[in-house]
Amino acid sequence: MRQVNVFYLNEGEILAHPILDANGRILLTSGVKLTNLYIHKLQVLGVDTVLIEDDRLDDVAIQMAITPRTKESAYKAVKGVRYCIETNRLIRSNELKDMLKRMISDLLSFEGILGYISDFRGYDDFMFHHSVNTTIFALVLGMANKYSEAKLLELGLGVLMHDVGKVKIPNVLLNKLEKLTDEEFTEIKQHSKYGFEILRKIDDFGLISAHVALQHHERWDGSGYPRGLKGTAIHEYARLAALSDVYEALTSKRVYRDAIQPYQAYEYITGHSGILFEPSLINILSTRIAIYPEGSGVILNNGMYGNVVKQNVGYPDRPHVRMFYQADELLQPPVDYNLMEHPSLLITGSENR
Repeated sequence: MRQVNVFYLNEGEILAHPILDANGRILLTSGVKLTNLYIHKLQVLGVDTVLIEDDRLDDVAIQMAITPRTKESAYKAVKGVRYCIETNRLIRSNELKDMLKRMISDLLSFEGILGYISDFRGYDDFMFHHSVNTTIFALVLGMANKYSEAKLLELGLGVLMHDVGKVKIPNVLLNKLEKLTDEEFTEIKQHSKYGFEILRKIDDFGLISAHVALQHHERWDGSGYPRGLKGTAIHEYARLAALSDVYEALTSKRVYRDAIQPYQAYEYITGHSGILFEPSLINILSTRIAIYPEGSGVILNNGMYGNVVKQNVGYPDRPHVRMFYQADELLQPPVDYNLMEHPSLLITGSENR
């Protein structure tokens, strides 16, 4: 299977993985033959890319980190908390914990490197998807740090609810297309304090988890907010949340900007190692997240274009690739490279067509 931008889809191509709607429900299931109507609808929804079947890449298996059922329940849980806050209803932390236990169980069973975690890449309800996807990233980093299940649960609760304070921010600010004024940005920054105040009042939620909401915009060099904490003065959960939050935000589409490619987000994060983010966490990130996911399209510096077929663990920019084109000329047969064995070959870009 390969990843394809929706604007390069052709009628008759077959979906290799389900597409979920903004509520986590299946919009189109795997095995569906795409029609022009389906393709147009995906474009209108703002979906970026889909996975389609390709006999040339039938050895590429793409496994999702958590099941669709778990993801749907996670979306519902985050939306449920927001509804309770807006209607002054009781928030049941036990329901959140039960859902997180299922998410942790799914991730512990996952044997691959994180590539695709967002089944829906459109505009709708991005805050809920961001919260769930950021939690997945943070839990994977926590597992790499050998956290116990109890610590993973504490971490997961905090990250899942890290943006809950945004319910106190007017949507007109959160979705504003133009540059924010200084006053508007000051108001948006209050969401970390608002979130802490909301979460610390919930029975059995846990003060440590609430501090993730308070501190997830603190930065390693002290340049963050709300308190300008620096280095290990920032709680370890919040340091994980900060890295996961930024990586997920950069790689997801918003109403005011397009997503950037995973490798571009990784370059941004590594470029700010020891500045915005804890260096040791970035080292872990490089072994747990695929910046060129299996099936994604890549361009090499020799002019060849093809797709990623396999990862080299610990070397995120040196995967196994299969090249199908030399410029616009079809290669017969395709050429496979393990980029670890070809140091002169570099990935210069990503294009999913």
